[in-house]
Amino acid sequence: MRQPGSRVRPDSAGRRIDSYAAVLWDMDGTLVDTEPYWTVAEMALAERYGATWTLAQSLEVVGFDLIDAARLMREQMGIDRTPAQIVEEMLDSVIEQVEQEVPWREGSRELLASLREAGVPCALVTMSWTRFVKPILERLPEGTFATVVTGDTVDRGKPHPEPYLTAARRLNVLAGDCLAIEDSDTGATSAASAGCTVLCAPLHVAVPSGPGRVFTESLAGLTASSPMPS
Repeated sequence: MRQPGSRVRPDSAGRRIDSYAAVLWDMDGTLVDTEPYWTVAEMALAERYGATWTLAQSLEVVGFDLIDAARLMREQMGIDRTPAQIVEEMLDSVIEQVEQEVPWREGSRELLASLREAGVPCALVTMSWTRFVKPILERLPEGTFATVVTGDTVDRGKPHPEPYLTAARRLNVLAGDCLAIEDSDTGATSAASAGCTVLCAPLHVAVPSGPGRVFTESLAGLTASSPMPS
């Protein structure tokens, strides 16, 4: 599942963030703390159709491709809605919440600005769909992301490596030369399988250690010149 021709990444400990060819960002839980918004949408969906859904179940689908999450929800809720219909109904709810307030994760915009000043290209790699990403991008400086990969533009979502391989290809760099920033095991698996070094910044769910993964408690205080955690 590794990108053909990608180089094996060296030990990243102490390496500066701006030494990577590009930084590839997850969105939900990483750039923005929207996971609670998704939980609200899922709970409302269950209530609307007389089903049940718990916080524990919501946390189980963090980082999932939306259609994959919707398939699981349809099965566990036992509701007569297609996965695509479930996704659209959830998106309506989450977009409405985001338009009221974008819950930026602490330090995310500052790190993005520092990378922009340092000339490091960034990509957004999210399993959310384009219509949800749009209102968030509109609140960032134009050109913040050189490319955007969304869940409705790939055939296989996270944890498959396709989203990250797609972003690297669009940036004309090797995935093995990129740093990915993720908050979930699903996303970290996708990025590491593509060959990226993964900076894991867990928020709502624990992320286990694994090859190619380094960890930080927060994005706050990180800049383009910051060394990678050991």
